[in-house]
Amino acid sequence: MRIAISADHAGYELKQDLANALAKQGHDVLDLGTHSTAPVDYPDCAEAVATALTSGRAERGVIVCGSGAGVSIAVNKFPGIRAAVVHDCYTAHQAVEHDDMNVLCLGARVVGPAPAAEIVQTFLSAKFSGEERHQRRLNKILAIESRFLRT
Repeated sequence: MRIAISADHAGYELKQDLANALAKQGHDVLDLGTHSTAPVDYPDCAEAVATALTSGRAERGVIVCGSGAGVSIAVNKFPGIRAAVVHDCYTAHQAVEHDDMNVLCLGARVVGPAPAAEIVQTFLSAKFSGEERHQRRLNKILAIESRFLRT
């Protein structure tokens, strides 16, 4: 799978761990930075991942910041992006299966490397169910997006 991954300075080390593990597993990892612990602004990290997904350069995205909250708020401003802060495996698969989440947001100050790796694996292995009730709800989300977000 083609995965876009990015982080701000707070998430840099966890991003590095995750990117390396994903590459070793055979995924095509698009590392969009940051590439150090020097301070950067998390909206830029979110935009890089959103652009990679909407342009077709990646199928799913992972973004890491201190809490996961900032990048989640920022990346959800982009049309076609459905992201959530996730710190457990249940939410990682449920958000894909029910809500067709395509960007996983993690907090490096909340979840450690081993749980984060498991969460990412759960996210990547999950598939949208397409069940009528989930598709109906997703269609409503897409309708809201089309009314209020610029394309």
